[in-house]
Amino acid sequence: MLTRCCTQRQFLLRPGATTNQTFLFCLAVAAARFRITIILSVALSNHHHTVLYDPYGLIVEFTEYLHKLLARAMNAHWGRSENLWSSEPPSLVRLVDREDVIAKVVYAATNPVKDALVERVHQWPGVNTLDALMNGEELTVERPRHFFRPNGPTPAVATLRCEVPAHLGDAATLLAEVRAKIAEVEARCRVERGGRKVLGRSAVLAQHWSDRPKSSRPIGGLNPTVAARSVWSRVEALLRRRAFLDAYRAARELWLAGLPAVFPPGTYWLRRFAAVPIAA
Repeated sequence: MLTRCCTQRQFLLRPGATTNQTFLFCLAVAAARFRITIILSVALSNHHHTVLYDPYGLIVEFTEYLHKLLARAMNAHWGRSENLWSSEPPSLVRLVDREDVIAKVVYAATNPVKDALVERVHQWPGVNTLDALMNGEELTVERPRHFFRPNGPTPAVATLRCEVPAHLGDAATLLAEVRAKIAEVEARCRVERGGRKVLGRSAVLAQHWSDRPKSSRPIGGLNPTVAARSVWSRVEALLRRRAFLDAYRAARELWLAGLPAVFPPGTYWLRRFAAVPIAA
């Protein structure tokens, strides 16, 4: 799952016709360019969660392209020129098992409900591709006029299809589980609010892009790279990550010493900028 926050927690992704169109267009163009399968994407006012499948190992290039394109387009929309994204790096969390994918899809979809912005998931006025995922619909998005050139490199229309990757099993069964768990979260949040009202669609849409949450955000803490409900799956994933890091460091020491070195699959920076050999 890919997550990134806006600078200073500002509402630079605040829902609106132009914001929603721009976000979906950039996402669709980036996904097609790097052959990324989008499962679900939800854009809150100051961050986004995108659950995806990367079959070709192009997640870094996809992340860079998406965030650069979206930042430039949204800055043009708001009439600003400073950085749109937080200086913290994007969060990329590997979802190990089918259950972990379901958990993160539910987490992302219900984010506006848990933050007491709306009562139900479908009431969120911003980007939430849950309906497209559930109904198997393609989202067709016209190129926004405020930033993109008519004769530029981006297409006049971009198509985004949210789908369940085949390796996760029967899509209908998985989506039924997602639907049930979302209903559970909505019901639980309703009880926890104890009659208190949510902010509501109108108030969300009325917020200014320079606003930010009044609540404070914890500083520091863990930055996980793996999400696994099964202890054994998590241990196995962390051991694979450790094996990669050990192989990378050993190859890097040889390379820096001028000796023949082959880097493990998954090496990004040195492959792109130094053309080091990568193991098959």
